[in-house]
Amino acid sequence: MIGLDIDDDAPERAMSPAEGRTRTETADPALDFYVERQERATRIGLHLERARTWGAVEDAEHLHDAGKRNR
Repeated sequence: MIGLDIDDDAPERAMSPAEGRTRTETADPALDFYVERQERATRIGLHLERARTWGAVEDAEHLHDAGKRNR
């Protein structure tokens, strides 16, 4: 168990729309959501970096520019 110093107002505000009965019932899903988003952002960043090394980003930019010129 980790003790956190959290503003008292934030969990109270989050409990109502989240329909949590306790701070823990409200905070656990919120923290899971946050962690999943951060992990997803990291994975997307890794894929983008790989795409750059493969030249895929430049290829996509050229295709996009060509599409604009053909309109």
